[in-house]
Amino acid sequence: MAGGGFAVADAPSGDYGGGITFSVVVTCLMAASGGLIFGYDIGISGGVTAMESFLEEFFPGVLRRMAAARRDQYCVYDSHVLTAFTSSLYLAGLVASLAAGRVTRAVGRQAVMLAGGAFFFAGAAVNAAAVNIAMLIVGRMLLGFGIGFTNQAAPVYLAETAPAKWRGAFTTGFQLFLGIGNLAANLTNYGAARIPRWGWRLSLGLAAVPAAVIFVGALLIPDTPSSLIVRGRVEQARAALRRVRGPKADVDAELEDVARAVGVARSNEQGAFRRILGREYRPHLVMAVAVPLFQQLTGVIVIAFFSPVLFQTAGFGSNAALMGAVILGAVNLGSALVSVATVDRYGRRPLFLAGGLVMIMCQVQQTRKGNACFRFPRRDSDSSFAAFIRLRLRGSWGRRSAVTASPR
Repeated sequence: MAGGGFAVADAPSGDYGGGITFSVVVTCLMAASGGLIFGYDIGISGGVTAMESFLEEFFPGVLRRMAAARRDQYCVYDSHVLTAFTSSLYLAGLVASLAAGRVTRAVGRQAVMLAGGAFFFAGAAVNAAAVNIAMLIVGRMLLGFGIGFTNQAAPVYLAETAPAKWRGAFTTGFQLFLGIGNLAANLTNYGAARIPRWGWRLSLGLAAVPAAVIFVGALLIPDTPSSLIVRGRVEQARAALRRVRGPKADVDAELEDVARAVGVARSNEQGAFRRILGREYRPHLVMAVAVPLFQQLTGVIVIAFFSPVLFQTAGFGSNAALMGAVILGAVNLGSALVSVATVDRYGRRPLFLAGGLVMIMCQVQQTRKGNACFRFPRRDSDSSFAAFIRLRLRGSWGRRSAVTASPR
């Protein structure tokens, strides 16, 4: 789910006289904060599973294998229960994502973000209070439901609310907040690892903070004009559009274009899946599937989620592995800032190609350094660490795949 492409609704792209108002900035920041919960979980799970206090509480067998390891810690994390703990969130997120599209259309983007924040808050509370593995897995599943719904609604909200001229930058804001959440989680893990016995509870429980941010933020923003028109609330759509565009914008003209786009989308719903398989749309279908698929297959997601575990496997100590994750999070956030600043100036395609070139260079460099991280002897850990930092720069493709499908 990290960095995958999002399908966004049709949005008008004309100039209606409005600019970037304080209201639209605040509204989009509130919506983009949905990336915080996903970013926080990306950073938190790998760090928690590397904490000795957490392993001693729930997975003592893994801790014993770590103590008995001589050269490195490859395969010491081979535990089906530990795998169930980490993967339960993503399985729940997958199920939620399959239902999120219909739910978002039926109740609106704002309501789905509210539900996502509530699920995530509940999951954080259950995980922080966990006394057995069952509670951990239930908490992770609640987190997964929250991520599945929020990841669907927030990027669509941004694309439908942002001014056409700055739509790329505003949509990339979701990825920026994802990077902020990721870095915050890695810093939290680095500090919590020094707290004996209950440091892991602090890391898992602080997930309630980004959950509260997205929940409160969703309460303070209106639904998108497109969503309101779909549900027949034209006057509310007009008020919402006037709020984010300001008094100088031609709100009636833009609202008319929004209503026209909604009508076109409705007329094309019948037989949409059959048409997209036709020759005319085949290149679009191939790119829509291939870009996020190959971005995931590069392996960067494994590094993003489990970098502390990978660093420990490569020979790092616990604290050094957590610091390595902090550095990767900072690089990730830096690439997000570059994306926000340049996407509307240079366009999606040049940055997408540049990201692909960086990814190829990182793959070649990593291959030159060795076959895989767990094959490095301890004395070569520094070189593998540097290779992973460069490899994390491929996150630029994650930024591009999130906005390439959006209207220009």
